[in-house]
Amino acid sequence: MNNQLLEMPELTVFNDLESEVRSYCRSFQTVFEKAKNAKLWDRNGNEYIDFFAGAGALNYGHNNEKIRGKLVDYMMQDGVTHSLDMATEAKETFLTQFQEVILKPRGWNHKVMFPGPTGTNAVEAALKIARKVTGRSTILSFTNAFHGMSLGSLAVTGNSFKREGAGIALSHSVFMPYDGYYGNQVDTLPLIKKLLDDPGSGVPLPAAVIVEAVQGEGGLNAARLDWLKGLEQLCKEREILLILDDIQMGCGRTGPFFSFDDADIEPDIICLSKSIGGFGLPMAITLLKPEIDIWEPGEHNGTFRGNNLGFVAAAEALNYWKTEDLQQDVEIRANHIRKVLDNISVNYPEFSGEVRGRGLIQGFAFEKPELAGRLSEIAFDHGLIMETSGPHSEVAKIMPPLTIEIDTLTDGLGILKRSLEQLSAEERRL
Repeated sequence: MNNQLLEMPELTVFNDLESEVRSYCRSFQTVFEKAKNAKLWDRNGNEYIDFFAGAGALNYGHNNEKIRGKLVDYMMQDGVTHSLDMATEAKETFLTQFQEVILKPRGWNHKVMFPGPTGTNAVEAALKIARKVTGRSTILSFTNAFHGMSLGSLAVTGNSFKREGAGIALSHSVFMPYDGYYGNQVDTLPLIKKLLDDPGSGVPLPAAVIVEAVQGEGGLNAARLDWLKGLEQLCKEREILLILDDIQMGCGRTGPFFSFDDADIEPDIICLSKSIGGFGLPMAITLLKPEIDIWEPGEHNGTFRGNNLGFVAAAEALNYWKTEDLQQDVEIRANHIRKVLDNISVNYPEFSGEVRGRGLIQGFAFEKPELAGRLSEIAFDHGLIMETSGPHSEVAKIMPPLTIEIDTLTDGLGILKRSLEQLSAEERRL
């Protein structure tokens, strides 16, 4: 990114007063003013189609009218906003709704834990309870995993750039090859089993395995369903807890509510955040099977775990999952995206690209990593917001709200195709 562009006059306040740690504003250099479903507008009236959706926190779109109406009504009636973990009607409504809409249809009886309102806190809580229950300290994670930016979560995150930000050694974790790490013809489960069962491997029996069904930040690597099923069996046979991090991929991002639903598994612990808040509001939950819910009162807490506005928005958002309508809409849009990406792969062989992902998180992995970032720059200039992922930021990622109108999706994909044409022309001139 050309940092010289950050000298734009309208960004002066941010450049002068905000920390250098800011990142997304370096890619999307304008001041946004309003947003609606899958579109944003800046203060100059320029319109942008959103293929980023708040990094997955806005599955139901910007300013969803149904959810916004519930929030406005709640506030106008002086509903409780902050409550720590005290009992409130808003929390009661959410818990009841989550039980009826999500847990009961799956035959699950997981307890709902409210950690701090961020994804990394949901992961920290999962790691802590796994160690408390088993008495073991090691967590098994996977290549290219991303689980958060606090120290415990970073210890099970693979990305070297993010890990280095910790400033200290990250320990009590061991990494194994994710599905497809050695190519689609290699099943990594036998290797993992061998290392776990061999007393000479140096790999201790872990307290838990933490995994993403689709690795978002890791490059849109999607695990095969039978691999996930095999991983669950591996854990059961060795009394290892299975933690499923569904923070970015949950709440319908891949189609069903949970990204692992089609694998027919029941993780011991499930981490949710981002779109569980319904309206882009801070909220996170850690789901625990009852037999491992052995916390002492207050043993893991946080001042903002009682975000009642999040409860109100989340309860309303769960209405989308009382029928299969939204899931079917996602499948239709996902097929539309896949056809476009497949055509791109065929029409631009010079990029040696690979189509990745599932549902409404798909992308195009470039052989030359820097091209993904350049494509995002071009697309933004043409009114499309999209980001990159992968260990080398080599994947141009398509992640719109689940509620995106089909015409808006088509328009956004049209901008993507035009941006690729421009990128191809630039490459030919080199």
